[in-house]
Amino acid sequence: MMSRAVQKAETGFTLVELLLAVSLMAILLALAYGGLRAATRATASGQAQLEETGRVRMTHQFIRRQLNQLQPLPFDVLGELQDEQVVFAGTAELIQFVAPMPGYLGQGGPQVQTLEFMDGPGGRSLVFNHELLLGYDPSLGMLNEPIVLLEDIEDGHFEFLARDENGELLSWASHWDLLSELPVAVRVDVRFAEDQLAIWPLLATGVKVDELATTATGAEQDYSSAIRSMIARPREPRR
Repeated sequence: MMSRAVQKAETGFTLVELLLAVSLMAILLALAYGGLRAATRATASGQAQLEETGRVRMTHQFIRRQLNQLQPLPFDVLGELQDEQVVFAGTAELIQFVAPMPGYLGQGGPQVQTLEFMDGPGGRSLVFNHELLLGYDPSLGMLNEPIVLLEDIEDGHFEFLARDENGELLSWASHWDLLSELPVAVRVDVRFAEDQLAIWPLLATGVKVDELATTATGAEQDYSSAIRSMIARPREPRR
């Protein structure tokens, strides 16, 4: 008599066994495909986050560099007699100043530059524009196309630090009224939308560090201490 194993080998698999094998194979393939898709999405998300973080970091460094190199050169005049020269204009939404551009981005001497928070269909953006100081016409404004530095911003604004008549640092203000003077420091705050993974590092940079700027508390301080003292100053309520 033939054994059951031999009989099974000769008769083949039953339909139930075949269906079970196919079902198990389908489950394994579905699990493998799901794992592959998850890994692909994680890789794409990680790459996008790295790119966005890199863009934020480069923008942060670029703005800090430009603000550190502000020059007290007039780019506009005010008043009927045109005797008040504008070297820095600033509100919570926009700043305009004169500074050199990095050599790899522009040549030809000092340039009038603007940084502005603008509203758009996809949210707020931080845009940059520049034009050569020589031949700049304030009545025409910037003729170049603005460059978008950051997008998907939920909130962003500029703040400014000044001194009183006694040389003491005042609180951070959201509007710069001393158009013929440069501020002691400028702060740029940016907050991205909740679905964005990028984080904006605190940017509060001294425009020009001289003896007064480095002795804000009456004693000698190094550059880092002076900046920390500026950052710690209370803010003026935004208007």
